[in-house]
Amino acid sequence: MTPRPPQQPTVETVAEGIARISWADDVTRRGLHEAVQLVAPGVEAALAGHGRVETLVDPDDTEAQRVATWSGMRREGVMRGVLVDGEVADRIVYARLATDTPVSEPGGFRALLNSFLPRKRAISQLLVRDPDDRVLLCQLTYKQDWDLPGGVVEVGESPQQAVGREVEEELGLTLPPGQMLVTDWLPPWGGWDDALCLVFDGGSHDPALLDRVVRQPREIRSAEFCTLEQVAQRCADFTARRITAALAALGGPAPAYVESGRHSSR
Repeated sequence: MTPRPPQQPTVETVAEGIARISWADDVTRRGLHEAVQLVAPGVEAALAGHGRVETLVDPDDTEAQRVATWSGMRREGVMRGVLVDGEVADRIVYARLATDTPVSEPGGFRALLNSFLPRKRAISQLLVRDPDDRVLLCQLTYKQDWDLPGGVVEVGESPQQAVGREVEEELGLTLPPGQMLVTDWLPPWGGWDDALCLVFDGGSHDPALLDRVVRQPREIRSAEFCTLEQVAQRCADFTARRITAALAALGGPAPAYVESGRHSSR
């Protein structure tokens, strides 16, 4: 029996300059190579008359996601609560613009990879001490436990630049960060994805440093130099472990690696 030819992808205009391409399940089941040979020409044809072509893919359909990617469409994110066949569901949005660099060129291929490869959130913090080895902690407005000064690294920003910027924004202090002391992997927790927390050496300073603090009131309630006993009382357990690991790494030959503040057993 001669196999039926695959159903061609369909393209519809959903808004001015925007096309949406879709294909039947049997296209995906034919394997990645054959599916891409069918979908990719449809994407290019749609771009001849539109500035953007997109597709919406089921998050559980990993094969269709691969077809969308290798047909030249970049992953843009998850559209939540879409009405699909009368039911509310999530869909991953893939799209290609007429102005995108062709995938056949190195820059276009890197942009395609960049759209779907994992991205890790990074947080930078500064370990600032006084001559009595007390640690500078911030009492934050948005959570109960205290923490080291610092914050999230912005896109295109180095972690070392980020911690200097955050300390200046939060406390009004210009403290050049020194060497990195600890890389702490944080597992998913409380609605956050996993992240890497990088702790840099902020040096030892006279306690009078606090007189120069200008708090950002939206985020910082207060800042104090704290003993390790106070660190244990005021900080989350994983933060206290991270601070202990950072103190132990001072003067060491290489940064320590920990997971949720604990040294890896591997």
